[in-house]
Amino acid sequence: MMIVAKSLPAVRFAQPPAVSMERSGGIIPPPRISIIVPVLNEAKLIGPFLLHLRERAPSAELIVADGGSTDATRSTAEPLCDQLVESDSGRAHQLNAGASAAGGDVLWFLHADSEVPLGCLDDIRRAVADRRVAGGYFRINLPKTHAIYRLTDSFAHYAGIALRIRCGDHGFFCRRGVFVEAGGFPDVPLMEDVEFYRKLHRFGRVRAVHRRLKTSVRRYEQFGRVRVTFFYGLIATLYALGFPLRILARIYAATCQPSTRSRITR
Repeated sequence: MMIVAKSLPAVRFAQPPAVSMERSGGIIPPPRISIIVPVLNEAKLIGPFLLHLRERAPSAELIVADGGSTDATRSTAEPLCDQLVESDSGRAHQLNAGASAAGGDVLWFLHADSEVPLGCLDDIRRAVADRRVAGGYFRINLPKTHAIYRLTDSFAHYAGIALRIRCGDHGFFCRRGVFVEAGGFPDVPLMEDVEFYRKLHRFGRVRAVHRRLKTSVRRYEQFGRVRVTFFYGLIATLYALGFPLRILARIYAATCQPSTRSRITR
């Protein structure tokens, strides 16, 4: 199914159908999970990734939010997902458009260059079983092929706790109602994922799932491991100090801006 969405201001976050709480033999149905994947010109990745999700998250609704791809991304994704949503480009626009089309009780936002762990849906359901939990994220796993990845994998995790900073490659998930109440991802020039992560804390606890989600290092390899690590750290530090996002966006564009052919998975 293909849905064409408007830009962010026109997106409306409708409440999902109510989940029946009637007990049948003392069992309450588990929450439904919708996975939203933003893409732009990811024809090489999207097919294998959706097949991977079908294997590891078979009961989830799969929604691909395309931001105007000019390659075979849409034609590859459409037969492999439950809904293909088209929107204006930009991660916030696409994530919000995908969320507005989702039917799940829990929304899970993933990058197309990640690998989810076995039992991932059970991990999410266990996390949100506590009604005090608004949402959460997964620990990430970078390859141990280089010392700088090991540094990023460990130091960045604890620095992120101290600074309350998490990026979208951690696979954020949250209750649908919380997403609606929070207003979705903000339309900002950079750090929309971090801004959303911080908003989650206003609505309850944010739970870390310690089973690891593997994430790609293609940005590090494209621009240089040391360069990307340094500038990602600099941008995060300046963000924590309150520097304007427009300035951070300029630093990002000048140092490690992805190609215009694929700007969704940073």
